[in-house]
Amino acid sequence: MPKIVDHDERRRDVLTAATRVIVRDGIDAATTRAIAKEAGLSNGVLSHYFADKDEILLSALRRSHERIRQRLISKVEGASGLVALRTVLLDNLPLDDERAEETRLEISFWSRSLAADALAEVQRAEAGELRAAVHGLLVRARTDGEVRPDADLDDATETLLALVDGLSLHLVLYPDRLTRASVERLMLAALSTLTA
Repeated sequence: MPKIVDHDERRRDVLTAATRVIVRDGIDAATTRAIAKEAGLSNGVLSHYFADKDEILLSALRRSHERIRQRLISKVEGASGLVALRTVLLDNLPLDDERAEETRLEISFWSRSLAADALAEVQRAEAGELRAAVHGLLVRARTDGEVRPDADLDDATETLLALVDGLSLHLVLYPDRLTRASVERLMLAALSTLTA
């Protein structure tokens, strides 16, 4: 009797393997051969699930973004204003092992996105969603009297997002210079400059 293969599960296994290779060895090391080996599959089997390496990488990035989005939705449910904003900002920092892995994956795609339009489009769309969420929460916080009325919310949004990216990059690259606690403290200090 032929073995029944769950194709969705097999695709998830390949994406999990691709993520492990990228995080551990870097995006350049994430060849189809390396991904197949990590997944315990033959290189030829991958072609049944993905057209090429770029589709695997793009799918791995989208999968990571979707997991982050779902986690954030559950964390901010019922919250608004500064409470929700604080949650969103802190959740986008590598303050635990899961988020550190997500950050390493994300950073690995940055340079590749400069030369790959499909990856760049995904990065821009995801960044746009995060920007809209942060800006919307700042607007709500100001409406609720939690943010200074004179604060420029566009500038504040860009500053907070740049701080997320910068602190994340620094924590991953310079773990001896920064701690998770100091990164959290710096983010909350930046946020406090906006409070009424």
